[in-house]
Amino acid sequence: MISLKRRMLLGGAGVALASPMIMAAASAQTGADTSMDINHAMPPETHRFKVGTFEIVVVKDGARPSDNPQEIFGTNQTPEVVGALLEANFLPADKFVNSFSPTLVNTGSDVILFDTGFGEAGRANGNGRLLEGLTAAGYKREDVTIVVLTHLHGDHIGGLMEGGAPAFPNARYITGQTEYDFWVDPARAGTPAEGGHKGVLANVKPLADKMTFIGDGGEVVSGITGMAAFGHSPGHMIYSVESEGRQLVLTADTANHFVLSLQRPDWEVRFDMDKTAAAASRKKVFDMLATDKLAFLGYHMPFPAVGYVEKVDQGYRFVPKAYQFDI
Repeated sequence: MISLKRRMLLGGAGVALASPMIMAAASAQTGADTSMDINHAMPPETHRFKVGTFEIVVVKDGARPSDNPQEIFGTNQTPEVVGALLEANFLPADKFVNSFSPTLVNTGSDVILFDTGFGEAGRANGNGRLLEGLTAAGYKREDVTIVVLTHLHGDHIGGLMEGGAPAFPNARYITGQTEYDFWVDPARAGTPAEGGHKGVLANVKPLADKMTFIGDGGEVVSGITGMAAFGHSPGHMIYSVESEGRQLVLTADTANHFVLSLQRPDWEVRFDMDKTAAAASRKKVFDMLATDKLAFLGYHMPFPAVGYVEKVDQGYRFVPKAYQFDI
């Protein structure tokens, strides 16, 4: 016999599980755009917190399990050395998971999206869930007023277009001048960067008339400033977000693994286009974060991708955030 309390609990759970579908139905009845309402049993993970008066929403665009981490990280080391460091950190030596975390910053005046995930191209593999996540967090894509692209790799620009049209129809765009100039250059044809070049021509260049190009120290809006951290890509930028004395640094792909890239910043990473410059940027950025005890949000850090670093041995230890922004 099921008690009244248990029936109520089960009933509540049923409503919670059905809520994404209810939301979609409600949107349809009101005539809202349902093209990217939540269409899974559960929406993607989101995480919300405050930096001063700014609201931050992190969305898990997806995650990708892979084998052989030593083929990506520590490519100038032996597989045994890479595996041993992973095992020392309670991780498997032969597998890793890469996640993707676009981030929205609501300043009260602007709704600013940093990077756009995989978009349509990633959905067959369970990625490309940014728009669903924004819906779950209470935002429509029409709410976004600025899209900032930290750099122009596919997992950051794939969500710019939806059905052949801009995914964020009311937005203007910001990216680094050095980064844009590199990827649109016809000289990329016939080189290892040709695939990225084609992606930028398809997704980014059509938006160039609404795009502002900045460099080191360039301002997005009051309180949000760009900083050069070149190496992962030729014009890779990071961004400082500051409000009422609180600060968060969006480090994008400066470090791509919370153990292998942080504890060993000198180790080469397959996807760093200039490996020497990328290592120098890692040390410069994470030395600053460790010294000043600043929080950071790394695009590929374990979700919700926010934490701190402390200096240890040859590099830095990742410390996930707890309640620092709740008080």
